[in-house]
Amino acid sequence: MQTAWFYEEHGPKEVLKLGDFPIPYPLQNQLLVQVCAAALNPIDFKLRCNPLVSTDYPVVPGCDMAGIVVGKGDHVSRFEVGDEVYGNIQNFNAEGEFKKLGTLAQFIVVEENLVAMKPKNLSFEEAASLPVAVQTAVEGFKTAGFKEGQTIFIVGGAGGVGSLVVQLAKQLYRASLVAATTSTAKVEFVKTLGADKVVDYTKTRYEEVMEKYDLVYDTIGESKNSYVVAKDGAPVIDITWPPSNPRALHSGLTVSGEILENLRPCLESGKLKAVIDPVGPLHLCNVIKAFEYLETGRAKGKVVVSHFSVPYLTSELCHCVNGFCNSKLALQKSVI
Repeated sequence: MQTAWFYEEHGPKEVLKLGDFPIPYPLQNQLLVQVCAAALNPIDFKLRCNPLVSTDYPVVPGCDMAGIVVGKGDHVSRFEVGDEVYGNIQNFNAEGEFKKLGTLAQFIVVEENLVAMKPKNLSFEEAASLPVAVQTAVEGFKTAGFKEGQTIFIVGGAGGVGSLVVQLAKQLYRASLVAATTSTAKVEFVKTLGADKVVDYTKTRYEEVMEKYDLVYDTIGESKNSYVVAKDGAPVIDITWPPSNPRALHSGLTVSGEILENLRPCLESGKLKAVIDPVGPLHLCNVIKAFEYLETGRAKGKVVVSHFSVPYLTSELCHCVNGFCNSKLALQKSVI
């Protein structure tokens, strides 16, 4: 057994429990990963609060992780035991139920096509903060058909997705002008990400922004108001569902390790940086506190959980994991 956070009913953060959970058995195309760090996303608490998808209890929340491969299925070809990997383990576009074993656990299984090698210059915490947010950020640019040299107005430039949209707009998509909104306390921070103009939403309304942009990229669901900053006919991207403006284009995400691998040059060169909220990383024991903070909507970057210590990962257990033995000391087959 392993330690994991799980819930057996939908509801507020208080339904979460810390306890024993079976260690999963990797299928032929899956990796067994020892989690070193995980990041929280709004989807995690939305799924906990409401029965948005079909799944059986108990459910371990979490999509983002970074860790070490400790076992693999027979058909895995891209990774070896000992590799450091990261990714979003929940393929939202796949048929069937979500995995009920999310990343707030010491061990998880994930299909090899959903993960990538962790960039060597990133810590496990930095890598874990990226997958869902950066996959979402990239998808928005694709949905909009954004072209080099165009201008972009980003609503929510300091958040988990917004902080990456700002960087990608400047470094990868080569926007000619990057503007972003944030609160007074975060203005200088958003400038350091590469924004040419920062609009303090506590002092300036959208109607008071004089310049019009080729793309409005709304990360917080205010497209019913922020659309006025777009040029006539320009796309308005809203990553929330449903968009608050019927004119807005909803953009979700494609879950793929290839997307992460394609971003490796930007990450290893330092052009694209992971942004972790200063309150973290939080210890695995403090997951309820981490959710409480995330749900305030005030996070700067991503809320990360770390310190997934596995004191009982003995040499005997490692041997069993890597050899796929089915002893009660090691892996327990379960439908996850």
